Amino acid sequence: MAKSSNNINVYLEVGRKRTFAGVMEWPGWCRMGRDEAAALQALFEAGPRYARILRPARLGFQVPHDVSAFVVVERLKGNATTDFGAPDLAPTSDARPIRDTEVRRLQAILKACWRALDVAAESAQGKTLRTGPRGGGRTLDGILQHVRGAEIGYLSSLGGKVSLSEALQPPQEETRQAILETLVASAHGEIAEQGPRGGKRWSPRYFVRRMAWHVLDHVWEIEDRIM
Repeated sequence: MAKSSNNINVYLEVGRKRTFAGVMEWPGWCRMGRDEAAALQALFEAGPRYARILRPARLGFQVPHDVSAFVVVERLKGNATTDFGAPDLAPTSDARPIRDTEVRRLQAILKACWRALDVAAESAQGKTLRTGPRGGGRTLDGILQHVRGAEIGYLSSLGGKVSLSEALQPPQEETRQAILETLVASAHGEIAEQGPRGGKRWSPRYFVRRMAWHVLDHVWEIEDRIM
């Protein structure tokens, strides 16, 4: 676990138009740039925001003092999804066996991300979200609905399932509980690695990495767009 400001292992997902930099041991701490240098700088700048997300979980996260603390240990060739603006590839180390202590840590990170989303949504209630230069951008309800819909897809990729009618309506306790329980089942080998149609399911580590990134990306979108 990266607990100091030195030697923080990072992977890069390098597309033709965009590059993502993500920290191996801290799912959700992942940012995008036009190239490797820009992605690493964006990752560094997001450190304090990520620290605030995790502070209640008391997981020992520390913000690095300089971008030079990042050590790139793996480069992945990006794809169309990368260039569209979402990380889509799992670092090799995500396939490692996972212990219960790590599962609990990943659950704590997910809970911290959900808590941040709930706080951001509550803070934005009744306020105007700034639009882009052409007037674009989802409403608050649109953002939350989008996150809920994505979580259904992510859960399916892990091998879990939740009722669509339940998942798309607040409160989300049942969906979040299903996610936490499916994460444990996957880590214990209780879910087949291949889906019924032959597709390879996500590993527990990659599942949390992808979901945490997506939730925090929209947490920070809400915070940045509140007028």
